[in-house]
Amino acid sequence: MQYYEMWFNLIDSRRDLEFARAVDAYLGHLKAQGRIEGWRLTRRKFGFGPPELGEFNITVWTTDLAQLDRAFDLVATRSGEVEQLHRPVYSMVKDFKSALFRDFPDPQRVNSEQ
Repeated sequence: MQYYEMWFNLIDSRRDLEFARAVDAYLGHLKAQGRIEGWRLTRRKFGFGPPELGEFNITVWTTDLAQLDRAFDLVATRSGEVEQLHRPVYSMVKDFKSALFRDFPDPQRVNSEQ
């Protein structure tokens, strides 16, 4: 699995439930189209965690980089239904940071120790 991690704050944290609904609509759309395998939205609890990562985290997972690339290809069109669903999400976010992780050890890795 590939994990696309996003950390951020909301411009207006009073709109947190509105944001959660927008994320559900947007990422649910990508999942229904087979562009991603799944996702989750989490919020830092009790202020624990590095402040530079932001209060919120979204993890999106895909089977491989090709699937993630297909998701990015669709979103990058900035048009149609996907843009209508994406706009409410990105317009509420600030302090965005992201990273890409993978399961480890990689399933194709040769283990010479066995």
